Parts: sequence; structure tokens; C-alpha cells
Amino acid sequence: MLDIKKNWDGSALTVSLSGRLDTTTAPQLEEELKNSLDGVTDLTLDLAQLEYISSAGLRVVLSAQKIISKRGQMTVTGTNETVMEIFEVTGFADILTFA
Repeated sequence: MLDIKKNWDGSALTVSLSGRLDTTTAPQLEEELKNSLDGVTDLTLDLAQLEYISSAGLRVVLSAQKIISKRGQMTVTGTNETVMEIFEVTGFADILTFA
């Protein structure tokens, strides 16, 4: 299960995720982002409560990064040790901006 919370501040959007971002829940996040990114120039993904991310979840994160990088920036915050290890092993740690 994945819980998605969104908080707008002008053109900045913070998306907080809790639970698991996997094959089952990645389409849910993809749809939420697709419907939310118009006009957003600063996207923050708060992963403090994210327990797990699979390759399907990584694909959605990378897709969001590509969209936002054309007009602003995306920052990933709150990654726990388990999720950060997945980012590092897959090379995503070199692509994404972490705070």
C-alpha cells in the first residue's frame, strides 16, 4: 500500500510518500504526478516514510525527474538507509538531487 500526500506552495510541490512504491503502487503515483505537475518548477519527493522502492517505482521517479528538469528541479528528501541503498546500487544516487 502507498499513501500519497501533496502540498503546494505556489509553483513548488511536495509529494510525501509512505508505504511501498512497487509494481502494484507505481501506477498510482505515476497518475498522481501526471495530474499534478502542470506549472510546477520545484518538486520535492519526501520519502521519509517510504519503506521500499522497486524498479517500477524507480521508473516513476526518473520520469518525474525528466519532466521537472526541463523547467526546474526535483529534490529527494528523507530517504532511509534501505531506500538510499537501492538508489545507490541502481546508480540513481548519481542522477537525483538529495537534501
